[in-house]
Amino acid sequence: MSKNILIVDDKPEIAKVITIQLSRDYNVHAEGNPIEALAWMYAGNIPDLIISDVNMPEMDGRTFLKQLKASSTFNFIPVIILSSLESSNDRIELLEAGASDFVLKPFNPQELKIRVRNLLR
Repeated sequence: MSKNILIVDDKPEIAKVITIQLSRDYNVHAEGNPIEALAWMYAGNIPDLIISDVNMPEMDGRTFLKQLKASSTFNFIPVIILSSLESSNDRIELLEAGASDFVLKPFNPQELKIRVRNLLR
């Protein structure tokens, strides 16, 4: 059975690149911000993995990650943070908050695919 991946990014072109790269092997769903993503998840859709941007309107990726990890319903879901934040302190903060991995933008889609595969093993 194919695994389900949720992409949360306010830039449709980023979500499209990721979807193209992953859709052969996974069921991919994209939402434009964390509020929409949480609504989709609370409607009964539980992804096997989430790929999330950090800098988004409505709610940032840090807050989204913290809400996921504080929830007994969603805290087990691995989260890959995809961001242009270059500061080591930012990456450490996100990893300490529960991110499973961090990929710096611009990213190599093949590298992201391998990281996804490794987390879903």
